[in-house]
Amino acid sequence: MNQVSVRFLGSGDAFGSGGRFQACIFVRAPSTRFLIDCGASSLIAMRRFNVDPSDVDLILVSHLHGDHFGGLPFFVLDAQLVSRRAKPLTVAGPPGIADRVRQAMEVLFPGSSQVERRFSLNFVELEDGVETTVDSVSVTPQAVVHASGAPAYAYRVVCDGKVLAYSGDTEWTDALVRVADGADMFACEAYFFDKKVKFHLDYETLAQHREDLGCRRIVLTHMSADMLSRLGSLDLETAEDGMLIEI
Repeated sequence: MNQVSVRFLGSGDAFGSGGRFQACIFVRAPSTRFLIDCGASSLIAMRRFNVDPSDVDLILVSHLHGDHFGGLPFFVLDAQLVSRRAKPLTVAGPPGIADRVRQAMEVLFPGSSQVERRFSLNFVELEDGVETTVDSVSVTPQAVVHASGAPAYAYRVVCDGKVLAYSGDTEWTDALVRVADGADMFACEAYFFDKKVKFHLDYETLAQHREDLGCRRIVLTHMSADMLSRLGSLDLETAEDGMLIEI
């Protein structure tokens, strides 16, 4: 079976805890290369870990918060002005993603969303619970509990025979059981250790539900300073910026 590599370019929270980059995962497979989330610091992380933005065919966005999609204006402008991209770029995510990206581009770089490009920028709005094939990647979103002005998704992604699951940001919901079932790897938020906050998942709650998650491997990400201070005492695997996993 073909090998798929997963590199955590950004494993931090929205506020740079521990000096970590914001949410961004680079997946390299025989058939395609794609990002899962593209936080505001993602282009910097790509340069740091020698990932060529031109290699990316697809960007999957879990929800429309800046630490998960805010890197897109920079990514698109880099593709146009620096990388001189020619091949198409697809951005897939929840309903409203196209408008939100264009708005963000206009706020950060007025006029940039209207400039003619050498490459086509295509947006795909994904529907809750509906499996969709995007650029040879099969994506099934599940709505989760996280307010962002639009639906927030966890993802089940099938690529070259491998199954990846991603929680995005959410408090505990049975949607995580559905995306994680049978997954080779589940990248899951663990924002706090035991503090219960609305819209986010803590390590203690996740550990209590570990037997409900039918995945082979869990890797924790999107960790706050509270979680980072406890890394040596955790039973579950944790991500760090630049970490590479082969599945």
